Formats: sequence, structure tokens, C-alpha cells
Amino acid sequence: MTSPILKLSNAGLSLSGNAGFVTILQGISLAVNPAETLALTGPSGSGKSSLLMLMGGLERATSGQVEALGQDLGTLSEDALAKFRLEHMGIVFQSFHLIPTLTALENVALPLELAGITEARAQAEAGLAAVGLAARAGHFPAQLSGGEQQRVALARALAPKPKLLLADEPTGNLDSATGASVSDLIFDLCRASGTTLVLVTHDDALAQRCGRVIRLTGGQLLNEATAT
Repeated sequence: MTSPILKLSNAGLSLSGNAGFVTILQGISLAVNPAETLALTGPSGSGKSSLLMLMGGLERATSGQVEALGQDLGTLSEDALAKFRLEHMGIVFQSFHLIPTLTALENVALPLELAGITEARAQAEAGLAAVGLAARAGHFPAQLSGGEQQRVALARALAPKPKLLLADEPTGNLDSATGASVSDLIFDLCRASGTTLVLVTHDDALAQRCGRVIRLTGGQLLNEATAT
């Protein structure tokens, strides 16, 4: 039997605010299998992005347990978590988070260099080519369109060949045509590499492209559906 690539056991998240502790997520139990595509949906404020952050170790569960690739993320130091993400996860956000002073190629190469990959530049060039931006390698983010910037962010996330891609509203800042193109690219690249995809989206049509859809409300899992 295949072990889950992600496993959350009664996981919860509470954060301190001006009014005291606020419960963001509670009682989340969920398993995600290798090469699965999973959409997280729900209204604004339902906890979708927070759940994605728990999965990536960008937020620490304040109750329960979060495991990724068999590793209990709650036992890792911040440095160890950063190294674990670098080696095993790719993350794409709605805002592209490119470094403005680096070219597209340098943005993609950076995580590879941090991981100690000797052929970082060649691997970054291949990553840009995979998203159709080989000709834009020397351009800075300000010289790229929104769709091109998101393609660079996707190339950066996938260049280290992660086992898991976490995407938080990756088409949210794009027009419909560009968003559809980026969506196609995400699914095509994940399918080709066998990368597990967990996707946060408000777009029902995008969610239905995933093999499984989970809806959150009030910080809890509401239901699950398998896409047809």
C-alpha cells in the first residue's frame, strides 16, 4: 500500500491577535497520495491558504500533527524546515514573489544553487524552456508580463524536481486567457513529472480539473468530492 505524501492528523492552527487567540483551522485530518491532484476550495476566510501553509511547514500546527514524506514537520527547526522545503517542495503563490534585481534565469537558478546543485544554471535554463520562456531568460521581472512572471515562478518551483507542488491561487492575478494557459502548464508539468499537486482556488472550473476537491468552511473540512 502506498504511503501518503502528506498526512494531517487532527491538525489545528490558532494565532494570537489583538482579541486574543483566534482559531484558524481545527480538526483537520487528511491524507494526500503521491501524484494526486487535490483542490482546496471554500469561501474567503475559510482557512484554505492557512491549510496550504501547514502542509508546507510555513505555519506550524498548534495542535495535531502534519507529516510530509513521512517527516513530522512539527519536530523540525526553522533551518531544517527550510532545507526540507528546498529539497522536497515547490511553492507558487498568487503574488509571484520573484526577486526584482535578478533575471528570470537567476530567479530560477537561485533555489538550485542553494540546494548545492552543480548544474544549477543548465537546470534553470531547462526549467525556463519547459514553461516557454527560454528567450526571456535575461529579462528582469519588471520587463515581464504578469503571465510571464507566473511562468518564471512556476519554473522556479519545479526546477529542483520537487515531489510536491503547493499552489495558492496561482492564476488569481492573471486575466482569464493567461490564467488558463498557466493552469494548463501546471497540470501538464505535474503530470509529466509525477509531482503531487495541492491547489488552493476560488475557481470551480480549475478545481474540477483536480482528481479530488475538498471544501473548507469555518476552518474545518466540509466535504470531499472526486472530479469526474
